Amino acid sequence: MIRRKTFYIFLALLIGWIGQSPAGEVTKVGTTAAPFLTIGVGARAIGMGGAYVSVANDATAMFWNVSGLAQLTGPEIIFNHSEWLEQINFDYAGVVAPMGSFGTVGVSFTSLSMGEFEQTTEDNPEGTGIRFSAGSFAVGVSYARKLTDRFMIGFTGKFVREYIWNSSAVGGALDVGTLFVTPFQGIRLGMSISNFGTKMQITGDDLLTQIDPDPLISGNNDRINAYLQTDQFDMPLLFRVGLSMDVINTEENLLTLSVDALHPNDNAESMNIGGEYMFQDLFALRAGYRSLFLEDSEEGFTAGVGLKAKVSGFSVLIDYAYEDFGRLNNIQKFTLRMAF
Repeated sequence: MIRRKTFYIFLALLIGWIGQSPAGEVTKVGTTAAPFLTIGVGARAIGMGGAYVSVANDATAMFWNVSGLAQLTGPEIIFNHSEWLEQINFDYAGVVAPMGSFGTVGVSFTSLSMGEFEQTTEDNPEGTGIRFSAGSFAVGVSYARKLTDRFMIGFTGKFVREYIWNSSAVGGALDVGTLFVTPFQGIRLGMSISNFGTKMQITGDDLLTQIDPDPLISGNNDRINAYLQTDQFDMPLLFRVGLSMDVINTEENLLTLSVDALHPNDNAESMNIGGEYMFQDLFALRAGYRSLFLEDSEEGFTAGVGLKAKVSGFSVLIDYAYEDFGRLNNIQKFTLRMAF
């Protein structure tokens, strides 16, 4: 009874916080650099609607809430692949290793890539024959540890780079997360701040141009080298707070419900909700809903399944998730995890 009251009170506070956003507020959508840093990692978390900040107890915690790494009892390797919108490839790989009383360390690599494009110009609208590529990647190093038997904290430092042809932008970012396991069985509170970092600015040879500093004067040099100046953009800073509880927890059945509230610097506040049913720690069913209370969002219903196979010395976990993306169709994610 106490657990239910605690959950309802916290849920009411989250809904009230979301409702504080005034109608018609400017959301600054699309005004940050490196938006790929906000793409959800792991089919398990996506299947639960992205409501994962207080659940994060596997290698994907490096994305959702790095403090959750402190819950791991053995090394874990993760590979995540999905074909993002318009045939863009999103990949994530990571390895985590508990180091005893020192804590848990992890390394991750995130990549957003696409095929080559052919250059077009005003004089050659059908293409010049010159091809170029564009993409983004981030490398992260994570650390987490238990401060008490119920409270965990973690940090991730990231190097971020985005590029297009011969120009690029680089930056550094920091993630911070905390996780508290309440005295009430199965209830957890999580918080994370992601992508607190430097501004990013495109520089490179593609910005080199030639100008005539004074076209009104004849006979002067009309091909003076100059660089186009680009603006600096913030990282996609994101604050998450969430609650989860084990509604059913027996030897064969585990049902977890979770809710997250999100406050980004480039959009309005929203909520994610989700749940996971696990049978005998071998088979899982998941469902959720993303971006509740967010106007004009294309994200919505999510679902997923998971299988766990025990091999000599380690376990293999395969997860799949489906995410409805409205007019942009859908996203499907596949994740392979190996736990030792």
